[in-house]
Amino acid sequence: MKKTAIIYCEGNFGSMDGKTANGLIRNSKKYLIVGVIDSTKANLDSGEFLEGEKNNIPIYASLENVMETVTPLPEQFIYGIAPANAVLKEEERKIFLKAMENGMDIINPLQEFLTEDEEFAKHARQYGVAIHDIRKPLPNKDLHIFSGRILDMPTPIIAILGTDSAVGKRTTCVILEAALEAKGYHVSFVATGQTGIIQGAKYGVAVDAMPLQFMIGELENEIMKAYENDRPDLIIVEGQGALSHPGYVSSCGILRGSRPDAVIVQHPPKRQQLGDFDFMKMPTLESEIDLIERFSDTKVIAVTLNHENMTDSEVDKVIDNYEEQLNIPATDVLLHGCDKLITSILETFPALEKRTNQLEEVHIN
Repeated sequence: MKKTAIIYCEGNFGSMDGKTANGLIRNSKKYLIVGVIDSTKANLDSGEFLEGEKNNIPIYASLENVMETVTPLPEQFIYGIAPANAVLKEEERKIFLKAMENGMDIINPLQEFLTEDEEFAKHARQYGVAIHDIRKPLPNKDLHIFSGRILDMPTPIIAILGTDSAVGKRTTCVILEAALEAKGYHVSFVATGQTGIIQGAKYGVAVDAMPLQFMIGELENEIMKAYENDRPDLIIVEGQGALSHPGYVSSCGILRGSRPDAVIVQHPPKRQQLGDFDFMKMPTLESEIDLIERFSDTKVIAVTLNHENMTDSEVDKVIDNYEEQLNIPATDVLLHGCDKLITSILETFPALEKRTNQLEEVHIN
């Protein structure tokens, strides 16, 4: 059974830095989410605020508000913010400790490892709760370097990359995975960040928490586990940051470690500056595609949009423009679904086209 969880996202729910909370509200295979803490949106329905449709998961003003209202108390306390510095504020530490005092396990996606914090470790022992540092890597002796096994792996791999951090790459992965499975395909999703892992991805590694020499090998190892265990028709790999990003190297490791046969690029047309580095201009979609195809032996087969600050009519116009300029399909999966992406994938991988015919024959019979 899923454990119940409350998500802490003070001041950030629905924003770029609230991407962990946003992702869990959209999709949570591992936890039963009973609420979000964000005093700036208290008493709203989280689904209605985030996507315009009620999900009956309320937003609370504070942890105290949760303790007064929710019975029984949630079993897990999830930190749902992804700040650039990845460190707890002093006030947040007090809230975490209060959650532990009330019997909640801590789900910590930051690169500040609370299991190594003396105060938190003492609290965990005193109140009989657990701390889960999602991004804490295994000891180096248990990590993998690149082996080359993936070079002989026959299953097609698609990476969902982007032009910036927090543009919806993981969301597109999850939606595309569900759309392909609804058509009868067997898909393995490999998460590369803390949110995908918290959501319950079967395979994944937080690549930005890896020592650099192991980043590529650890991702390759997760992909090979997916292949060996599941024998999927297709493997989808989540991207992080952007290949052009001046502050992150994750995309380099993802391209090297996953060796994708094709790439889909996610882009927010209205974003002018990089999300956590507003002194830097966003790259153009064209320049990012060119960089990806020069850096790695792969091909960008489609574009997906993040429609932040855009009207529906603006989205449709941009889609038409991109398709005309780039000569590849473009869509917004939240507004228009994945049909264009699936068509492009099937055209790129003829073996999957044969699988389509097999699935249709089974359906007819």
